[in-house]
Amino acid sequence: QVQLVESGGGLVQSGGSLRLSCATSGVSVRIDTMAWYRQAPGKRREMVASIAAFGRTNYTDSVKGRFVISRDNAKNMVYLQMNSLKPEDTAVYYCKALRYSNYWGQGTQVTVSS
Repeated sequence: QVQLVESGGGLVQSGGSLRLSCATSGVSVRIDTMAWYRQAPGKRREMVASIAAFGRTNYTDSVKGRFVISRDNAKNMVYLQMNSLKPEDTAVYYCKALRYSNYWGQGTQVTVSS
């Protein structure tokens, strides 16, 4: 069974940093394409970053140069380092294994104050 548990969110001032973590089971971050999504109040959930089996990464334009997705194959963990945070980054962040479309974690709240 696929389980995804996000952590690391919190309240941070504009310009600050946070590192999100995603503990996984039932997937292999080494071979599965993993992604981080976010959903802000009143907005649709959007993909923020992804990392594929060979390490290829992709980012939505609004976070390029500020966010870095990474993984630890040995720990089966996925991370999202978020730097230079902006108030518009405020959202609930979710990690996801793209192969398992129906499985979502509980998310972690990120709030960036101006």
